[in-house]
Amino acid sequence: MTVVRKSITFTKQQDAWIKQQIEKGDFTNDSEYIRDLVRKDQARYRQRNLIDAQLWEGMASGLSDKSVEDIWNKAEVNMP
Repeated sequence: MTVVRKSITFTKQQDAWIKQQIEKGDFTNDSEYIRDLVRKDQARYRQRNLIDAQLWEGMASGLSDKSVEDIWNKAEVNMP
């Protein structure tokens, strides 16, 4: 994997927070913490896009002939 070096500026409060996460043992250095934040943001973005696509698909499918009770029952069956 190719890496790119970046220069980032933080406030003192933000820097203290990052150092605190490292001191807790959650991360070994600043870069690891920032990469973790980026990965979480990417996952949230993918999830949001999936939800948006499902909403658009639902709206495009038109009105349902099912009752609200039928819809709730099917949703409950499909819940984890």
